[in-house]
Amino acid sequence: MTRFYLEEPSASRKYDALEYINEHKLYNAKINGTGGLNRCLKGMSYETWLDDVLNMRDSKYATSLGFVPGYTYFCIREEDNKIVGMVNIRYDLTEEMLKFVGHIGYGVRPSERQKGYAKIQLYLALQKAYELNLLDVMISCEESNIASDKTIKALGGVFERNEIKDDKILNIYWINTVKSLEKYKELYSK
Repeated sequence: MTRFYLEEPSASRKYDALEYINEHKLYNAKINGTGGLNRCLKGMSYETWLDDVLNMRDSKYATSLGFVPGYTYFCIREEDNKIVGMVNIRYDLTEEMLKFVGHIGYGVRPSERQKGYAKIQLYLALQKAYELNLLDVMISCEESNIASDKTIKALGGVFERNEIKDDKILNIYWINTVKSLEKYKELYSK
């Protein structure tokens, strides 16, 4: 059985992380849940990103830059120690983020999509959200992103509304972390 875990970004993961983000560029794929790692494609050094993303956990630091605090993780496939996805868990959201963005953003590398990894990664993210005392989390996805929409629903996402932002229709969902973790424990905790 393939196992996965969430890992905090570190200096030792530099080349793996850059490979992960460059794969998105190679596939011309949308980038989500990276805590801004995509800025490395525009010249930011990994070390600068790492320092920034680790400091973003601190509310004062994040708000001083006009952001919300959060935690970013690599999703690692244990058998080959490969980054297969990334997830960003935000807390203390602004009104704007509660309207359009939400608590959790996630993505899976293009070559690893359509394998069910997003569901596993979202389950692991819900565990982390629960540890942060987020009992209900909001997650949004573009209406056209059928895979993400299915992933959110598969983990207990309850549709609340649609919003329009930047000419795109967003589906807004809420997930109760306690109910979801309990309901899907048998399926995903292994």
